[in-house]
Amino acid sequence: MAQVIIFKNDDGGVSVIHPTQEALDIYGIEAIALKDVPSGKPFKIIDSSELPDRSQRNQWDVDEADLNDGVGAEYSTFPEVQNAD
Repeated sequence: MAQVIIFKNDDGGVSVIHPTQEALDIYGIEAIALKDVPSGKPFKIIDSSELPDRSQRNQWDVDEADLNDGVGAEYSTFPEVQNAD
């Protein structure tokens, strides 16, 4: 299954980022999370099969202690990749 990124939004709900396969192939999920999660917000990378049914999403809550895969960075574009050559 596909991986997604979750974080708590400013309204107290849980936001889900569904990266495209193209972005995953180029940058990887961790780089996408750092770029797309708002600055300073902790996030978790989970399998999409762990998401609740859409009818239950408004009641879904996540303990911030479980959002331990990283924290959104202060940039909103991908850093340039340095060529190893």
